Amino acid sequence: MKKERLKKLIDVAAGRLPADLVLTNGKIIDVYNARLMDGDVAIVDGVIAGIGGHYNGKTVVDIHGQFISPGFIDPHIHVESAYVSPEEFGRLMTPHGTTTVMADPHEIVNVAGLTGLDYMINAAKETALDIQYMLPSCVPATKMENSGAVISAGDMIEPLTSGETKGLAEFMDFPGVINAESDILDKLLVATNLNKRIDGHSPQVYGKDLNAYIAAGIQNDHECSTLEELQDRLSRGMYVFLREGSVTHNLRTLLKGVTPNNSRRTVLCGDDVQAKTIIEKGHLDNSLKICVEEGVDPLVAIQMATLNTAECCELKDRGAVAPGLRADLAIISDLTEMTVSSVYIAGEKVAEAGSYLLETKSYPIDSVQSSVHLANFSQDKLVLPLTSNRVHAIEVIPNEAITLDREIDVNRDAAGNFVYDSSIPVAKISVIERHHETGNVFTGVLKDYGIKEGAIAISIAHDSHNLITAGTNDQDMALAVTALKDIQGGMILTKNNQVLMSIPLPIGGLMSDQSGKWVTTQLEKFNEVAYKELGINHNVDPVMTLSFMSLAVIPELKITDMGLVNVSRFEFEDVSV
Repeated sequence: MKKERLKKLIDVAAGRLPADLVLTNGKIIDVYNARLMDGDVAIVDGVIAGIGGHYNGKTVVDIHGQFISPGFIDPHIHVESAYVSPEEFGRLMTPHGTTTVMADPHEIVNVAGLTGLDYMINAAKETALDIQYMLPSCVPATKMENSGAVISAGDMIEPLTSGETKGLAEFMDFPGVINAESDILDKLLVATNLNKRIDGHSPQVYGKDLNAYIAAGIQNDHECSTLEELQDRLSRGMYVFLREGSVTHNLRTLLKGVTPNNSRRTVLCGDDVQAKTIIEKGHLDNSLKICVEEGVDPLVAIQMATLNTAECCELKDRGAVAPGLRADLAIISDLTEMTVSSVYIAGEKVAEAGSYLLETKSYPIDSVQSSVHLANFSQDKLVLPLTSNRVHAIEVIPNEAITLDREIDVNRDAAGNFVYDSSIPVAKISVIERHHETGNVFTGVLKDYGIKEGAIAISIAHDSHNLITAGTNDQDMALAVTALKDIQGGMILTKNNQVLMSIPLPIGGLMSDQSGKWVTTQLEKFNEVAYKELGINHNVDPVMTLSFMSLAVIPELKITDMGLVNVSRFEFEDVSV
């Protein structure tokens, strides 16, 4: 800040000069004391100059008794999971009171490497939402899959020192940390020696293993699904992110462990939120509403979406309505429903009555197109030979990324190959490598996804984002895979050797270049066809649930292009028992 600007800020704060903008007749939410205050909010050059009392301003806006809250901050989210570009993501988010997100772009970096990171950074400049990026820490997430890129410790230095990224994103390779593997230590030390923070990811890690993980310098976790995990991490000094995404709904469960004594170490988080969810339910405003429904004081809940997050993410210039901080503000009309009526970012009104007020510009996507590369793929590669009728099946748990390793009896043909039987709640699932034309294909068994006819295939398969397909027969599965190649990534439904529906995702095979409304409308139609024509269970999200089945850092059983992964042991498992 230049001296002249600092003097101007002080003069406005002292009342010697008029503010650029004054919000008057509102109730200021004091997140430091969890109380309400009367008085004006004076803003100059995008910064809060003063609060309380009366201020003169060039522009004065009467808030009419509404509540002036700090803008909401999400500490961990994947823009790609909304299936829209960063520019469109910002347009969708800001009307819900979100003014800052700490985004982990490991989806597109797993596909396109640092070129993908550059695209995300540049595209984010076209939206008012402050999208700050963490550097993906595990590309690939494990050594048990092929990804589009490999990011080493050496590769991390430039993005971290340039200021383009704020630290290391979720360190998913928790076994590598716990076992102090050499290349993992190198990555941790790059961040530590540069005084950059490190985000966590440690599902179902306990005891000395958890101690080892935290001792490595990892400061938070968003993968808690039980009260035991919540308490263990809080007791060891971690911030715990209470997640409410499109599929993973941990918030109501974890709120039962939030008390006046520990609430300041808990933070609201989205992680994976589809555009459809944002449009229909909202973002952190929806999480805040859930908090109130669960008996949390509204002002304590707002702390969990603002001040707590700012402190956790080391954002010293925001997170409260206070002098000297960025004028990122959410005007809330109702603290029970958490209805956001207008939003200011750096003192500029950017949203009102649910609408984004600024023009949306698009950054070119050329660098991240044409991302599906297949070699030697054929229907024969989907055949699943078994040595017994009893198999290890990946069992879907609705609304969770966690799965179970379930032993179940299936049918085989005369050659010993898996045969679909509609009376048994299992189908085939295959992952096809799409980055380096290795020809890798691996097939396993999926339980309780519910598909009864045809096939579904998508190019969204966390975290390496190879192609993943589930189906009842090889012909429809193979057609779905080749159709994905034809559209260079997206979502496909097939039945009776015909493509029923497709949604192209040209940005890395992960995101659309269309509007959130278009994506939502298409996805609603896609899901309707998936439920009606393919018989997929209505209690699962057809796309996002399938996309998590390859997430080989979430217990218990997952599948990659290299094999069936027992995540609890981090070893490959034979499909046959």
